[in-house]
Amino acid sequence: MWRNSATVSFSSKLLSYSSSSANPNYFHYASAFSIFSPNGVVDQALSPSHQRFYCSSAVPSPSPSSGSVIKLGFLANKSDAYLPLSLKARDAVQLARHYGRCYWELSKARLSMLVVATSGTGYVLGSGNAVDLAGLCYTCAGTMMVAASANSLNQVFEINNDAKMKRTRLRPLPSGRIAIPHAVTWASSVGFAGTALLACKANMLAAGLAASSLVLYAFVYTPLKQIHPVNTWVGAVVGAIPPLLGWAAASGQISLNGLILPAALYFWQIPHFMALAYLCRDDYAAGGYRMFSLADASGRRTAAVAFRNCLYLIPLGFIAYDWGVASGWFCVESSVITLAISAAAFSFYRDRTTQKARRMFYASLLYLPVFMSGLLFHRLSDNPQCLAENPNRIIELPSFPEVVTESEEDDQKKKVRYVTAVPQGRAPVAYASIAPFPFLPVPSYVDQ
Repeated sequence: MWRNSATVSFSSKLLSYSSSSANPNYFHYASAFSIFSPNGVVDQALSPSHQRFYCSSAVPSPSPSSGSVIKLGFLANKSDAYLPLSLKARDAVQLARHYGRCYWELSKARLSMLVVATSGTGYVLGSGNAVDLAGLCYTCAGTMMVAASANSLNQVFEINNDAKMKRTRLRPLPSGRIAIPHAVTWASSVGFAGTALLACKANMLAAGLAASSLVLYAFVYTPLKQIHPVNTWVGAVVGAIPPLLGWAAASGQISLNGLILPAALYFWQIPHFMALAYLCRDDYAAGGYRMFSLADASGRRTAAVAFRNCLYLIPLGFIAYDWGVASGWFCVESSVITLAISAAAFSFYRDRTTQKARRMFYASLLYLPVFMSGLLFHRLSDNPQCLAENPNRIIELPSFPEVVTESEEDDQKKKVRYVTAVPQGRAPVAYASIAPFPFLPVPSYVDQ
């Protein structure tokens, strides 16, 4: 960033150019930066890239002509009549780029877009036969706003910690490119707007899930990072909410079928973050974060936790097929990619090196988009196969019993029907009621 001495020196050069040139408007160019600061000094909020852009330019020749270019981030107009408007427009563009970049980094836009992808996948899965494109767009937009708000508040609370870490010290708040009140105002505005959008265009259940994820991430997970390693598991719960939000926005309810993708997100985040925590353990220690890897010098426990959670992902493909959410092909594809990430985790467990941890991290990055893509491609909007195989038995997951009498052929013939609004699917298998899925109910079967 520019210091006062640099500004005085540069302004004196401009003044000398104006005295020796036939064009007296060269000194006027220096005042163009008054939009950044009342004293004519570039504000400290300029990013390092902007600093290089403004400070590393070549100095004009001592005798410039009226058509010369002064490299201050804009071109000097040959026509003085258009100069003020041109300067204001270019300065406005620079300000817009600066704050746009700050908002982008505060929101952790790439991470927020991953959250939006999981929410959109949940919306499609919960839509049944027809997907409401407008509702999908509203849900994704609201999710993006809430995720941006949560990430921004996270950086506001961790500004001192981020300043101590190499990979985070150049973020907008530690580097001084944006003020804390400005960041809080931005985060509050987009968070409220995103929640309100979901409440108006989706339903209150989706808005409640969005608000709960925001509160859990910013006010529970963030302070826990400096208190206890359990923060990783709390963060995994936060990451599992967006696909459930999307399902609730589409169907208006939460059902067992809608928990498959959230379960995948929860178990996937543990090995993903354990690899990251191992790779960045020195940086986390410098920042004052209490991560699981810091109390594990050998890395053995960290690798064991990652490997165990990879194994928990294996049954999800079969559960999705067995419950009528996806076809049998997804069961095969899910098993293949889950075994691949489990192999990477096991390799890291056997040989705890930076190279093996990075390989497991990249495998986790590949796993999630492949899993979600396969689930969308092979999804079943209804389950005609179940009805074809069992015409006298209709079973759906969360339900209450109702006796229905058939009077066409035999009035004495009865069957039990389980009524619900979710797509029809076969009952869950027995292993779904034991670890690692203790949160699932006991499976129920109805004979013919």
